[in-house]
Amino acid sequence: MKYFTMMLTVCAFPAFAGSVDIVGNVAAKCVIQTDKSGVYGNPTASTLSTAPSDGGVLPVVRFDVAIADYYTANITHPTSFSSSPALSDSVTWTGSTSVSKTSDAGMSGYDSAKVVYDNTTVFDLTVAGSTWFSTSSTATYAASKPFTGGTYTAVVQAECIAK
Repeated sequence: MKYFTMMLTVCAFPAFAGSVDIVGNVAAKCVIQTDKSGVYGNPTASTLSTAPSDGGVLPVVRFDVAIADYYTANITHPTSFSSSPALSDSVTWTGSTSVSKTSDAGMSGYDSAKVVYDNTTVFDLTVAGSTWFSTSSTATYAASKPFTGGTYTAVVQAECIAK
C-alpha cells in the first residue's frame, strides 16, 4: 500500500485551470437620429439665423427611447462655427431647443419641465417612444459688422445620457 501511494505521488498529473468567456450584447435603448439638417438664413448683413422667418431652417433631431425614465436628452446649441471664413471680430450667439413633435401624448410636458443651463437644454425622457427636438441658433457679428462672404457651419450636439 505504501508503494502504491508513493507511485501515485510520483505519477500525479498536474492540475490545469481554464477560463470560460461570458459574452453579452446590449442593444441601444436610446437612439439619436438627424431628422432635418439646419440652414442659416441671412436676414441682415450681420446676422445668421435658423429661424424660418429669417430664411433659415431649424435643425431637428429625433430621440427614440425604448424604455421610459432611464435617459435624458442633452441638446447643446452652437457657440462657435465649426468652419467659416476668417472673422476679425467676435460673434454673439443665442439659441434654444424645444419639442417639435412627439409619438405619445404623455410627452407633452417635456418642454415645461426642461432645464436650461449655459447653451444646453436637458429633457427628462420619462416616456418610451420618439421625440423630435428643434434647435434655433442665431449668430450676430460684432458691432453690426457684415459677415464675410462664404460658407458658415455650426453644430448642434445631441446626447442621450443614462440616468
